[in-house]
Amino acid sequence: MSNPLRSLLEEPRPSAPPVRVRRDWALLAVVMVSGVLEGVLREDMPLPGLSMVLAVGLAPLLLWRRTHPLAVIAAAFGVVAVVDIGLIASDAPALDVYTMLYFLLLPYALFRWGSGREAVAGLAIILFAATMGFVVSWTGVADAIGGVAVLISAFALGWAVRSQHDAQQRRLEQVKAEERVLLARELHDTVAHHVSAIAVQAQAGRALAATSPSSPLEALEVIEAEASLTLAEMRAMVRVLRNKAPANYAPQPGVVDLERLSGASPTGPRVEVTISHELAALPRAIDAAVFRIAQEAVTNALRHARNATLVDVRVAGDQSTVSLAVRDDGDADPRDPDPDSGFGLAGMVERALLLGGTCQAGPCPGGGWAVVATLPCRAPK
Repeated sequence: MSNPLRSLLEEPRPSAPPVRVRRDWALLAVVMVSGVLEGVLREDMPLPGLSMVLAVGLAPLLLWRRTHPLAVIAAAFGVVAVVDIGLIASDAPALDVYTMLYFLLLPYALFRWGSGREAVAGLAIILFAATMGFVVSWTGVADAIGGVAVLISAFALGWAVRSQHDAQQRRLEQVKAEERVLLARELHDTVAHHVSAIAVQAQAGRALAATSPSSPLEALEVIEAEASLTLAEMRAMVRVLRNKAPANYAPQPGVVDLERLSGASPTGPRVEVTISHELAALPRAIDAAVFRIAQEAVTNALRHARNATLVDVRVAGDQSTVSLAVRDDGDADPRDPDPDSGFGLAGMVERALLLGGTCQAGPCPGGGWAVVATLPCRAPK
């Protein structure tokens, strides 16, 4: 069996087809009224009684065309095929009912809502019924080609709508997966920052315990607050990362929250934040990126800067770009950012690139370390 045929036969039915909606009842009413009026008013209709019974009697099958497409095809086209065989045997004229154009909705529904096996079986039934129709009412090759083209158009339209819907679902799942990756990176950045603060406070409490009895208690209070905040943020992120799980969404921190990073530590360098311009109107993605890059850079400085006394965070912007610079005054440090070491420096660079900006990290000429990022004031579309 060829791969395309196997793929078609293994195609599952779309999930959760709509059972019946208001327009289905409206369509049924229009078809039934049209069938009755055509049977009563049309003078040139052959076998008007049988034609009206078929048009009106088979119309309720429209209500099940999505949930039971193969059964509806078998019932509708099977009845028509049996009637055509009877007409051939009795040498009666062929039926000619305009109202029965609604039958084109059935092959459309078969390819839109049926499985691959149902589509193949239904196609065989439709072809058999169409062959009987051509035999009983042959009017020439041109009409036969036109009828086949109309049927193929119904099949193709149903398959095209199905394929478009499937493609949209795949794009949606891809976007969800990419968003979960970004959230995992956010989780790393947040936890790394808080855990670094906890480690710094623990070191400060141990270093000052002998000279300042109150220092360990103050350090424990800070550690408790940071640990509680870390746990809450981890739980929120994990709820988001789980499929079909509820999550409590909160605004992402931005430029206005950079003051959180400032302050002095008993054993570490002081962090100073300077914002040169009003940047409150930044897009949410750019706003959050500025904060996260600054947070990661400050965390790295607190963790790795040797003999540093100051970590300087400066943010400036104009109408087109926003610039961030994080520098420490530590000793000359040969450390080299490793892009494979995790979501740290590599995450900052990747985040900036995704937003159409740049981010560089490296040693300063006079000593210390610097992280410099430039982002556009408009997020890329």
